[in-house]
Amino acid sequence: LEAGFVLKEGDTPIVPVMLFNAKLSQDFSRDLYDEGIYAIGFFFPVVPNGQARIRTQISAGHEIHHLDKALAAFKKVGEKYGILGKTKQEIIEMYGQ
Repeated sequence: LEAGFVLKEGDTPIVPVMLFNAKLSQDFSRDLYDEGIYAIGFFFPVVPNGQARIRTQISAGHEIHHLDKALAAFKKVGEKYGILGKTKQEIIEMYGQ
């Protein structure tokens, strides 16, 4: 949240970063991979239409430097697509649903 992403709430190690658009989730995932972060974009029919996201999962095997690297990559890619600090509605207006 502090980095400016829309996160799906829950009490689980799986933290969905909501993007709401299938192509955006695919492009975002590809760009994260280019930054050394493997995180899958999920979209319809795996999740409901309009609920596209990047699926992240935190584990006890992650060390702080891993999380710092992932967060830096997410911020860099988020800036590229202009979505940091945007609401769900603003992201949908930019990229569609």
